[in-house]
Amino acid sequence: MNRVLLVDDDVELCQLLEEYLVSEDFAVDMVHDGEAALVKLQQCDFDVVVLDVMMPKLNGFDTLRQLREFLQIPVLMLTAKGDDVDSVLGLELGADDYLSKPCNPRVLLARIRAILRRLEFQDNTHEKNRSIEIDDIEIDTASHSVNLNGQTIKVTGTEYILLTTLREKAGTVILKDDLSHAALGRKVSQFDRSLDMHISNLRKKLGLGANNKERIQTIRGVGYLYTSPTKIN
Repeated sequence: MNRVLLVDDDVELCQLLEEYLVSEDFAVDMVHDGEAALVKLQQCDFDVVVLDVMMPKLNGFDTLRQLREFLQIPVLMLTAKGDDVDSVLGLELGADDYLSKPCNPRVLLARIRAILRRLEFQDNTHEKNRSIEIDDIEIDTASHSVNLNGQTIKVTGTEYILLTTLREKAGTVILKDDLSHAALGRKVSQFDRSLDMHISNLRKKLGLGANNKERIQTIRGVGYLYTSPTKIN
């Protein structure tokens, strides 16, 4: 049974979402401020966090920023309806996905299941492969860790999926819709910048590759290309 942590100061909404998720065979814990969420996450294991932006004591952004210092659990943020600034900032800080409030419980459930399916698929796909080398980058598929020049870099679950998906077809352009479906479980919509933000975050963490060029190239109007050859041990 997958375990979800709901973090929102709207107690009534939390109870509604809890009731719906429990009916769909999820185990659900609730806290109502960011400080309580950080304590809970250090005490218990969860599969995904649903995190509201506007909360007392510690807002969602500060909670996410501190959370990412010690845990790379998938995080789905709840943002104000139509507030692109909140959505973009959440993704920049390491959120895996976002959903505008008020949210439909069915849509939230679909997003959570998409996140969990992607991670499960990634685990099953790379069960036999232990080490993947791309130039100066090494990926351990058992621990989902990424090392750059021997130093571990922290990547989110979505960033990890993007990197491994791109490396599987290094030297080949991957369509944006295909990459979005692999990493986010949905095609790219007109105003959804999630994929672009995740790629941008991943680029910053990986830095420049050979000849001071971007490791992940944007093929305008088409998709993305990882430029280096892949070596699997």
